[in-house]
Amino acid sequence: MRCPYCSYYESKVIDSRPTDESVSIRRRRECLKCGKRFTTYETVERIPLMVIKKNKSREAFDKQKLLTGLLHACQKRPISISTLEGIANDIEAELYNSMEKEVTSKQIGELVMERLKEIDDVAYVRFASVYKEFKDIDTFMRELLNILNSKK
Repeated sequence: MRCPYCSYYESKVIDSRPTDESVSIRRRRECLKCGKRFTTYETVERIPLMVIKKNKSREAFDKQKLLTGLLHACQKRPISISTLEGIANDIEAELYNSMEKEVTSKQIGELVMERLKEIDDVAYVRFASVYKEFKDIDTFMRELLNILNSKK
């Protein structure tokens, strides 16, 4: 780390602590040449996660887009925003921890449906109806029957 005052390359770390959001580390440093102190922030560099869509196009993973989909599925349901944010955070962490550089939108959809099925059947069916592109009422009814049978 180069000193911002004298441009000397060596410094020592005096204090180190996580930031309030715990996404970076704040380090207080002292230049070994001029003795002046300065602050640096260290963050983890993430490799961008690419999503392969149904039409084979690729786009960067967007947690906000995932959260928006969850909000639509859970509209007027008794599910808190913090629960939905937790689901989005869990899915994001699972995807990044898989160490894959590319995931399909199908994989993401399956993860969302797993989580929604655990917390709310109506939200699950709403999401599944868009995700699975139900073409007719028979497909919709089969999914509802699957839910009812799994409850028994």
